[in-house]
Amino acid sequence: MRIRPGPASRPRTRIRPRHDQAEDGFVVAVDRGRYTLDLDGRQVLAMRARELGRRGVVVGDRVAVVGDLSGVPGSLGRIVRIAERESVLMRTADDDENTPEGRVERVVVANADQLVIVSALADPPSRTGFIDRCLVAAYDAEIDPLLCLTKADLAAPDEILDYYADLDLPHVLTRPDTGLAALVDELAGRISVLVGHSGVGKSTLVNRLVPDADRRVGEVSAIGKGRHTSTSAVALPLPGVAGWIIDTPGISSFGLAHVSADSLLHGFPDLVQASVTCPPNCDHTGSAGDCGLDAWVAAGRADPRRLASFRRLLASQTGATEDYDTST
Repeated sequence: MRIRPGPASRPRTRIRPRHDQAEDGFVVAVDRGRYTLDLDGRQVLAMRARELGRRGVVVGDRVAVVGDLSGVPGSLGRIVRIAERESVLMRTADDDENTPEGRVERVVVANADQLVIVSALADPPSRTGFIDRCLVAAYDAEIDPLLCLTKADLAAPDEILDYYADLDLPHVLTRPDTGLAALVDELAGRISVLVGHSGVGKSTLVNRLVPDADRRVGEVSAIGKGRHTSTSAVALPLPGVAGWIIDTPGISSFGLAHVSADSLLHGFPDLVQASVTCPPNCDHTGSAGDCGLDAWVAAGRADPRRLASFRRLLASQTGATEDYDTST
């Protein structure tokens, strides 16, 4: 009688297949352990190979895939390699929780080279605090920011643009009754990720840019907050021009617990130069009374609202309770 070897006695090897014939793909969607890839315009469903271990795969990743790449229903490929990421946009789940569970870092997308911060001028109104957080995340990830102000037919952008007057921050205005040529020009040839609160018109923008995207659009609630409509990130090719847009679910906050205090300051380029006049080991809170940022603002070289916003974020990082409220 032949005795078959048990699982523990099977020979093991550290030699892994090289997968020289693997094809290159671009991850456009992730859903419960299945990954939708774009292979030169062909959509393929794939799973992650066991040899990748705990390495996560996110929208925007460039991968190598083997297996059934026909794209027909029921076919399934296997992701065997993940290319080195050129950029990683991250956010912390929530910065106002001091527990480890409340500060979980999440990769939003990989390999984006532009962060489009979508903010409505009305219904709901713009929140500069949220925009500042997104700018910090963009600069920390070395991604170019673009401010997209929607619903320009309902309110003027002067107040928001005045707040960012000292920054070289590109921006576009959109209205439902005009075209999107200015926005398309900024998106062409780039991988752009769109972030914003629910209800600011992000999914509406995506549907206008990519007519067959069919992203869900929701109403703004009676209390002025948008309802979540997009439920997962998805990358979409821009028709007519080379480029991708990555639509993300509407978020209520953009946690920055993963960003160091030094990187936080670099998210405020209008204040960075002032830090050279700070005393050694300055914590920039102003509590000691000799912070160079205060002198910079007092001399009229920066907007005091910007300093207050920076210190609010700094306080949220350290768990401090100082009130730097500027009603933004």
